Amino acid sequence: MALTEEQFQRIEHLFPTPRGNCKIDARTVLNAYLHILKEGCTWRGLPTRYGRWHTVYMRWSRWSKKGVWVKVFKGLQDMGMMPSGTAVGGLDSTSVPVHKHAAGALKKTAGKRSDGRAAA
Repeated sequence: MALTEEQFQRIEHLFPTPRGNCKIDARTVLNAYLHILKEGCTWRGLPTRYGRWHTVYMRWSRWSKKGVWVKVFKGLQDMGMMPSGTAVGGLDSTSVPVHKHAAGALKKTAGKRSDGRAAA
């Protein structure tokens, strides 16, 4: 699930112009993000073909704070390339796996008796 050069050229104008010494282009960052969504891997689990995971994460984070992703998805909707109301990259507790010990463990609470009343 990666965008080709032709596909990216259609939406390239939605991304900010690079400033300074950018070693990773916008298409690579977008493809890295799509890889994370598809595979469900962590940032540190990104393959090296996308560059350093921290660089990709910082660019994604900066763009998130600036509202670039909202602009991109809105632009895709305006161009008819994505239906409106589509959630992309949404995670909730039903789709995130947890460690086996995190499910159903009893909570230790101080001052509680087995019948639920406060201890004297």
